[in-house]
Amino acid sequence: MEFSKLLKPEAVKVVTAATSKKRLMQAFGDLAQSAYDLDADMVVDALTQRETLGPTGVGHGVALPHARLSGLDDVVGAFVLMEKPIDFSSVDRQPVDLAFALFAPQDAGVEHLKALALVARTLRDTSFCTKLRANRDPSTLFTILTEGRSDQAA
Repeated sequence: MEFSKLLKPEAVKVVTAATSKKRLMQAFGDLAQSAYDLDADMVVDALTQRETLGPTGVGHGVALPHARLSGLDDVVGAFVLMEKPIDFSSVDRQPVDLAFALFAPQDAGVEHLKALALVARTLRDTSFCTKLRANRDPSTLFTILTEGRSDQAA
């Protein structure tokens, strides 16, 4: 599993106007629609429903929202860097400024889990996150995310 297979350049964005979890989910819906031709409302609904099971804010300013969607063949992702951190009900109660959403087919099984593990492991690296936070250009962020990042065990 590699970031370059999960992410398209057009699925990376710097968001200046997200002031709430709801607005961030809408940003992910818009990104999923433009990058993967997914229905934005379906994406927002699926992410929001998943959040009701428990917050996906994993701590240290990072959130990993994810959902299973019909109409997908592969696990895909979208990345957002927020200029202003937002409350995400994270486990450490810290606001979130880095969010990586994963969208998986309804029957994805182990591929969804491998992708989630790769993203979680990568965004747990504080120096990696510092590098992301230091950049505001989506193409640079895409390069940082995809260069040499893979799950060696998968």
